[in-house]
Amino acid sequence: MSDNPLISVIIPTYNEANTLPSALLSISSDAIAVEILVVDCGSSDDTAKLAEEAGAVFLVSPLRQRAAQMNMGTRTAKGDILLFLHADTCLPAGALEKVAESMENPRVAGGAFCRRFVHPSFFLKFTCLLADWRLRLFGWSFGDQGIFVRKSLFQEIGGFPEIDLFEDLEFSRHLAESGKVIALSPPVLSSGRRFGRNPFRRTIQDLILTWKYLRKT
Repeated sequence: MSDNPLISVIIPTYNEANTLPSALLSISSDAIAVEILVVDCGSSDDTAKLAEEAGAVFLVSPLRQRAAQMNMGTRTAKGDILLFLHADTCLPAGALEKVAESMENPRVAGGAFCRRFVHPSFFLKFTCLLADWRLRLFGWSFGDQGIFVRKSLFQEIGGFPEIDLFEDLEFSRHLAESGKVIALSPPVLSSGRRFGRNPFRRTIQDLILTWKYLRKT
């Protein structure tokens, strides 16, 4: 990897005009070279306009699937390091510098950020603490944690498996098998919109799906 690496931030989108601007604003650094690629799958809102106004490379995927969109982005990305960011997730200040510093160690395969949800639920705060420990102990992470990896290793692993669920967890498991995984903080801030007013029920549903997935692998 070069002494002054370029970081490619890849954002899969579908009708994310309400959340994308904040995510794009969070991708900034005075010291690190960065390019932003927004990979859309047919949005009918202003997602494309907002991405282009922010100077991002805008790509259109023929397949509405997050894994396929992210893989498509990597084929255009010029960076030595890939950082995958959800459109409703914001990086903390200094995030790119911390990613670049972490990847200076050749033993580091990649990593992800600790995560907090923008939601008043204390239950979700507790689950985020558990997720921090999962990342530190096993190297497992989900897509809303800002997974990062060297492009060369991403290609060696074979990218994200193009499945509809748990492509992020599956990839992070392969990443953890390839070398040391770093957990970075301060955490990213991810929208809690999918939890609605009953985060406990949604979390239990997610845990059941995760357990079924792990049983099959």
